[in-house]
Amino acid sequence: MDRKTIINRIASRTEPWDMIVIGGGATGVGVAIDAASRGFAVLLLEAEDFGKGTSSRSTKLIHGGVRYLEQGNISLVMEALKERGLLRQNAPHLVHDLAFIVPNYSWWEAPFYGIGMKVYDLLAGKYNFGKSRVLSLEETVEKLPNLQTEGLRGGVLYYDGQFDDTRLLMHMVATSADHGGTLLNYAPVVEITKGEDGFANGVLFRDSETGITHTAPARVVINATGMFADKIRRMTEPEAKNMIAPSQGIHLVFERSFLRADSAIMVPKTSDGRVLFAIPWHDHVVVGTTDTPIQEATYEPLPFEEEINFILDTAAEFLTRPPQREDVLSVYVGIRPLVKAQEESPQKTSALSRDHTIHIDSAGLITIVGGKWTTYRHMAEDCVNHAITLGTLDDQPCVTRNLHLHGYHEHPEDLGRLGVYGADALEIRRLAAGDAKLLEPMHPDLTYCPAEVIWAVRHEMARTVEDVLARRTRALFLNAAAAIALSRPVAEIMARELGHDAPWIETQVEQFSTLAHNYQVR
Repeated sequence: MDRKTIINRIASRTEPWDMIVIGGGATGVGVAIDAASRGFAVLLLEAEDFGKGTSSRSTKLIHGGVRYLEQGNISLVMEALKERGLLRQNAPHLVHDLAFIVPNYSWWEAPFYGIGMKVYDLLAGKYNFGKSRVLSLEETVEKLPNLQTEGLRGGVLYYDGQFDDTRLLMHMVATSADHGGTLLNYAPVVEITKGEDGFANGVLFRDSETGITHTAPARVVINATGMFADKIRRMTEPEAKNMIAPSQGIHLVFERSFLRADSAIMVPKTSDGRVLFAIPWHDHVVVGTTDTPIQEATYEPLPFEEEINFILDTAAEFLTRPPQREDVLSVYVGIRPLVKAQEESPQKTSALSRDHTIHIDSAGLITIVGGKWTTYRHMAEDCVNHAITLGTLDDQPCVTRNLHLHGYHEHPEDLGRLGVYGADALEIRRLAAGDAKLLEPMHPDLTYCPAEVIWAVRHEMARTVEDVLARRTRALFLNAAAAIALSRPVAEIMARELGHDAPWIETQVEQFSTLAHNYQVR
């Protein structure tokens, strides 16, 4: 995927696009896959980088949603469990099963959660990842040697899915491109154009790198901008009321020694009513999450002190080695673009629905909001079906249920530490042929190598150091201090690849270092 080639393709196109998608997160890219794989001419425009917002800041789980089962939202759980199974089927190099243990400290918890997980298994049907069961005290301690044992009675074991969110997203971008989709980052839409009939008939967007504004006509325009959906809606309806009630959640990342296990811990009920997870991920441990209503969404939200303290205090109740502030390697914050309730938005955003909503305004702008990472494929299918009807396009069936994602590889474990690239790992190794140093880690605390940086620039449209260290790799999310140390060597590699000069390197290092300090707990 070459950015200059894509810009030229857009500029030289004379026919309207069948669909233009605004937003390059999971929902927007999912729509671009669905549309392209059905044979439609689709253009996706992302204002920043792919996955810059919510889609890179998840809990790293592909799951049915145990808490929604408790809320009685059976349909959402069943849909998510099915989509969880399809994702593992179509992207085994990026989605795998993970054992979770619910520790029991009261006599009633084992039968209560044990029955709940059996229902979870039943709802999953043929897409089940493994049978749940009640664990004895000895089995629980054997599987979770770091677990606080005072008052422990046992546990309940169940299975869900885990993934790397923006690695999956980049493979989704490539999947759409493989099927003829056109996707561009750093291309903010500045206007939605309308025809004489008042209907949306295209967009104006600006190439952030050149400052040049381009016109792109379309038969249907789709707003898939997540937390910024209301801002885009006001391009066609300036008085539109908010659909989004944003909420932020934080995650703290620690070294692996805090959870010496292959299983994750799930605490189903914390003091703020949310689920708390402690999850092994990329040889680190991710602990979260919180749920705090906020007034306004931003690309780089900051954690609140009370959120940090809440996770540290709650984790200390369950881990034999209580994590301290100085143990936090990185803190990242994600914003949930939850759909507002019909009445005034409640203070407790954890009560709002995770179901998706499709809204069509008087100008024919389709907005899709809500949902969750796990259900992106189903959301995209629903959205494209609406777009076909609205744009009077030829009705083509959805094919994504059995569509392998780019890089599909059944045995990623055979690819070593490059397994998250799937089949592309072989290409990365070929890229490094003749120079073994290109495959050597660039930092003692992380595994990322120069060849991955080159690959990100040449094939994944990485344009900045942040693109590489936050999203093409996960360095910033795993260890902010190590990521800062990597910023200069990464900038130097990128400058050679992109033809940039020494001042560009200095600017990139300074900008990334400023950003990365916000991922450190002071």
